[in-house]
Amino acid sequence: MPNDEETMLAAGQGDLNAFENIVLRYQKTAWQIAYRFLGDAAEAEDVAQDAFLKLLAAAPRYHPSASFRTFFYRIVSRLCIDRSRKMKPIYLDQVPDTPDPQPHVSDRLASAERTAAIRRAMNALPPNQRMAIVLRHYDELDYRSIAESMEITEKAVERLLARGREHMRHSLANLLENASREGDFPC
Repeated sequence: MPNDEETMLAAGQGDLNAFENIVLRYQKTAWQIAYRFLGDAAEAEDVAQDAFLKLLAAAPRYHPSASFRTFFYRIVSRLCIDRSRKMKPIYLDQVPDTPDPQPHVSDRLASAERTAAIRRAMNALPPNQRMAIVLRHYDELDYRSIAESMEITEKAVERLLARGREHMRHSLANLLENASREGDFPC
């Protein structure tokens, strides 16, 4: 079975079956990155579709200087950042695909509140910090892969993550402190 780079090269030569294989392999990944970054399922679907359209348009010019995965993450990252600049944040009550083995009502409420608090804190981050956090903590990419995907240095990734984590800690600490004073979070 050909690797992703070979499959993309074949797609660049007009092999639509090869491109279909790329889509099938990466459609879930594209949607998940976009959803985690944007927080909106419909917007994530649009970004994933746009990513594959851009990928198809770029296929004839594709040269595997980096891994295909990094190349694809770069496309999705750019689209997410561009999209986030054009939209207002949407605050979610619950993340889709969360397993729900009938937890207690208060547990579900606390989970929904935590999810909403995390989403608000993520949405408050600048787009580059948010993308670095999504790629590192949700997609578990290493610093080098993040740097290649975002077209920045590894040191810049380190700084983005440090600032993003600090902002998240500060935002969530304030939310938890305010909520526990107001009795909003069951602690």
